[in-house]
Amino acid sequence: MSKKTIVVCDHIHQDGLDILENDSEIEFINAADEPKDLLVSEIIPLADVVITRSSTDVDAAFLAAATKVTAVVRAGVGVDNVDIPGASKQGIVIMNIPTANTIAAVELTMAHLLSCVRQFPYAHNNLKLDRVWRRQDWYGTELKDKKLGVIGFGNIGSRVGKRAKAFEMNVIAYDPYIDSSKATDFDIEYTKNFEDILACDIITIHTPKNAETVGMIGAEEIAKMKDGVILINCARGGLYDEDALLEGLTSGKIAMAGIDVFNKEPATDHPLLDLDNVTVTPHLGANTKESQRNIAIQAAENAIAAAKGISYPNALNLPIKENELPDFVRPYLELIQKIGHLSAQITKSAVKSIKVMAAGPVAEHLESMGTFATVGVLTESLGDQVNYVNAEFVADERGIDITKEVKPNNSGFTNKVGIKLTTANGTISIAGTVFDDTEQRIIEIDDYILDVEPKGTMIFFRNTDTPGVIGDVGRIMAENGLNISDFRLGRDNKQQALAVVRVDGQIKKALLEELASLKACISVSHATL
Repeated sequence: MSKKTIVVCDHIHQDGLDILENDSEIEFINAADEPKDLLVSEIIPLADVVITRSSTDVDAAFLAAATKVTAVVRAGVGVDNVDIPGASKQGIVIMNIPTANTIAAVELTMAHLLSCVRQFPYAHNNLKLDRVWRRQDWYGTELKDKKLGVIGFGNIGSRVGKRAKAFEMNVIAYDPYIDSSKATDFDIEYTKNFEDILACDIITIHTPKNAETVGMIGAEEIAKMKDGVILINCARGGLYDEDALLEGLTSGKIAMAGIDVFNKEPATDHPLLDLDNVTVTPHLGANTKESQRNIAIQAAENAIAAAKGISYPNALNLPIKENELPDFVRPYLELIQKIGHLSAQITKSAVKSIKVMAAGPVAEHLESMGTFATVGVLTESLGDQVNYVNAEFVADERGIDITKEVKPNNSGFTNKVGIKLTTANGTISIAGTVFDDTEQRIIEIDDYILDVEPKGTMIFFRNTDTPGVIGDVGRIMAENGLNISDFRLGRDNKQQALAVVRVDGQIKKALLEELASLKACISVSHATL
């Protein structure tokens, strides 16, 4: 069998290069120092598998040259520089290394936390650079007995919480997508009320970057915080609204902030750099020798496994070959993933079980349906940590029960797929079908019969079926500057109704609170697809 060629596009730790160099079944090209135009035009066409970092864009030009490539390994977590849809269309598996830098990110968070409370960087510069010995200028505070709010209690957030306990801090965790025992087992308080986090002395954020989390700490949230609060972000740029953060730091509402990540990087002229109450680092979350070595080793081992066709660890996509899947199945796979994502957004709670159902000829592909549904459900809480390869393993690790059931085809539709999601807050059932081969529709939500196109920003308003409710909903939307682009209504046999309202614009918390205050309201939630 001919050797497979692995090309390393960017610099990685030598230990990873050694693994590639010493595998007798692999041809290895280290192109880290090659000009990017030469890399794309002359070297990528030789590759079966490539290893990249942030310096190489896997874009249209790269993919056009990657005529032999079957897999791309991103040596790190972020894949912002990778055209995943384009790679998927070309049958290229995209893989990342999501956990190798966990400890590095945790310890950098602790470094920022300590630097903020003791103003260490400023005291250091005052003595070393200015040669001024003024101890009285640098009175800090202690971590002991302070309340630390941790937003996102996954691999990194949970470890930050445990280390904060060693400093005798009072730690409170907010993460609606985990079981509370993940926190309470370590004597860490768990809350479902975000206001509890806003009342903390110090707040640190460790969530994926997605539609729900971008700007989740803005002016409104900062206004509710304690005067003199300390904020830390070593996760992703944009989780804090940077304009609101700047205003809070300038006014003194926020005493200090520790920031490793920015909306746009490099951030060498960012206004935050002009402030004296900010500690900053240039996105160093993964920059330890240990994490770089771990990333390189895992990237090399995963690239070899992919080149040999053994496995695709941490694959972020699933290439679908034309000759292996009936044409009619593809839109149902996409639909069941959307339904899963939708159900998770509506419930916003720790998932207990996922039941995937199918009726009609599409039921022959129920196993694939289960995988796509699970990815849809878990993506809401885990972001790019979950993929088509590891979805059911991740679910099993979290104690989530996945079942699949072929249902009798008595719905009147040729095919029908659905999910029953059980969470800590209850259950929701959503089903859908596809018209004319491509037109996806949600046709049932719990006991309500509807016809909803699964796209855009939607509000789900459940109410007692009394006169005037639709008018009240429309009025509130208009008063909040939201245009209604679609309105669907379903009724049950219990004198209750469910409205699915698609809107143009951003849904704010105040709008949801106003809808919830209506006398007829039973529940209100929102989701974006």
